[in-house]
Amino acid sequence: MSDDSFAGQVAIVTGGASGIGAAAVEHFARRGARVFSVDRDYQTAPAEIVAARVGTLEIETVHCDVSDEQQVAETAERIATEAGSASILVNSAGITGPQAPLWETSYDYWKQIYRVNVDGTFLMCRAVLPHLIKAGYGRVINIASMAGMEGNARSSAYSSSKSAVIGLTKSLGKELARTGVLVNAIAPTVFTTPINQKVDQDYHEYLISRIPLGRPGEVHEAAELIGFLASSRCSFSTGAVFDLSGGRAVY
Repeated sequence: MSDDSFAGQVAIVTGGASGIGAAAVEHFARRGARVFSVDRDYQTAPAEIVAARVGTLEIETVHCDVSDEQQVAETAERIATEAGSASILVNSAGITGPQAPLWETSYDYWKQIYRVNVDGTFLMCRAVLPHLIKAGYGRVINIASMAGMEGNARSSAYSSSKSAVIGLTKSLGKELARTGVLVNAIAPTVFTTPINQKVDQDYHEYLISRIPLGRPGEVHEAAELIGFLASSRCSFSTGAVFDLSGGRAVY
């Protein structure tokens, strides 16, 4: 893609402080977009939008907990007021946690996973989509997981939350199919990200052993696929889930 392929566009990326989200922020910024990186880890008040630098790139950061309905609504309105309608939304905010059988999984942990991974995606879509629909154009990319497609043992909360993201993507893609707004998801396997540093080492190595390419993915590889799905070149796919598994899934 050319260096100005997103010039004039506004992109919102949740979970933009690290991992795949941060790679997507950099990808869009390098190609001319005005990027709002939304993350609860930014040390600013929820009401602030702060200019920051990623290397030589200037981005705008917003402190927001995507599981908080009020913060999400206020964030969407502030961005719309300051920058006009966004054309790209990437829902990358997500959490995982300790691996355990379902019967040893605490209900608090289960709810926390769903609040961020599922409710956060729902709330951001609900807040931003009216602006995209009104503009008659937009691209939404939800970050799911291979765990949501196949179901990982000892990971029922995370796996089922990502299955929910896939179901949401498919439903939303159909709902918006004639509005000019396309909604797709990617399903990464193990990537070199902070979230995967929280996975038990033995379990992490087991997951890598299932990847035919024999290595975890790198975040810039995910950003390239996100970039395509966010571009006007992606024009006949919606409600789809794109494999990013290094050959683990062949269906």
